[in-house]
Amino acid sequence: MKPVVFALLLAAFALPAMAETPKVFAYASQRGSEASLRQGPGYQYPVLWIYRHRGTPFGLTAQFDNWRRVVAPDGAVGWMSVAMLSSARTIIVTGKGRAQIRADADLHSRITGLADPGAVAGLKACAQDACRIHTNDIDGWISRDRIWGVEANETFSR
Repeated sequence: MKPVVFALLLAAFALPAMAETPKVFAYASQRGSEASLRQGPGYQYPVLWIYRHRGTPFGLTAQFDNWRRVVAPDGAVGWMSVAMLSSARTIIVTGKGRAQIRADADLHSRITGLADPGAVAGLKACAQDACRIHTNDIDGWISRDRIWGVEANETFSR
């Protein structure tokens, strides 16, 4: 009985450390149609996940030689070769149901499109409450609370 209790206590102490998300210092996106997330910074480390959507955003949390430690939109953390990453900024739509894309940063402006959760788009600018995104078909503003790929207080324009 005591070993089971010890194991449960040990697991309780380990969970908060595993749940912590590393601090993101920059963002990048997936360069090609396939990118491997590895356990460590080198090809000798096991592949944890393979991402298959060009443009997927990743938060950069550390670097070692030609490797970047990244956090993915799904929370997975691992290492990617810089050859698999692009400096182009992108976002991924989150939440449930379609997100509204609007004509300008005023979230009461005219709706110009809808984006499904999981959709990836280029990032042009961010204001306080919304970010300007673009795809082949749509250019407009989406609420910050419906995207992943920007910091909470990050604002910029290009």
